[in-house]
Amino acid sequence: MSYETLRVEKHGAVAVITLDRPDAGNSLNLPMAEDLFRAGLECEADSDVRCVLLTAAGKVFCFGGDLKSIADQDNPAGFLNELTAKLHAAISVFNRMPAPVIAAVNGAAAGAGVGLLAMADLAMAAEDTRISLAYTGVALTPDGSTTYFLPRLIGRRRTLELMLTNRPLRAEEACNWGLLNRVVPGAQLMEEAMALAQKLAAGPAGAFAATKRLLHSSDDNSLESQMALEGRTIAAQGSSAEGREGVRAFLQKREPDYR
Repeated sequence: MSYETLRVEKHGAVAVITLDRPDAGNSLNLPMAEDLFRAGLECEADSDVRCVLLTAAGKVFCFGGDLKSIADQDNPAGFLNELTAKLHAAISVFNRMPAPVIAAVNGAAAGAGVGLLAMADLAMAAEDTRISLAYTGVALTPDGSTTYFLPRLIGRRRTLELMLTNRPLRAEEACNWGLLNRVVPGAQLMEEAMALAQKLAAGPAGAFAATKRLLHSSDDNSLESQMALEGRTIAAQGSSAEGREGVRAFLQKREPDYR
């Protein structure tokens, strides 16, 4: 499948999606929102893809929405409705897909770029990365899943601070707050991210997918309902070929083979 604004490359069981508008700071325009949606569907439909790594070309991860494309519109409301509908559909696909999704963030993430970071299951960033919401700085409001994921990751007050003041958040502080899992030297970012992706790709894909589903359901369930779902899920996983292999490998003191 061909794309206008990004690249999709497979490295074994890892699909690497690279935002590829470096001259525009990898800002999100309508073609990129469409490409992200199609790339997400492509990865989800490919049973050989066991982990997805999202990163960006150039010195910037994503500056957020392409403000020039917004300013050029005679009907900005209609354009923004279409842009956000397609971007949000893409984010939903990535967040709900069975395979783990890792974001490797370089340089800067702003606006909806923060949404792409936040929707990933795991995230790491280069040491010099700066994160900024930026929306209200140009009299716009947040989108790209930021009002959903950020309060859950870092809390409501910290989210409001970032959204109202637009102050840049350094990578180390973002990690301490829980927005990132790891901060690494910039030169090692892709090496570290790929090592993690390959480790996950070699792991129990069914258990990972079921774990993601459990966490998604926890927002809406009571304690008792969630524990009942946990019981049914571990029972199903324990009786699967993958679950049996994991238990046997542990007892036999060998590496499991989940292929």
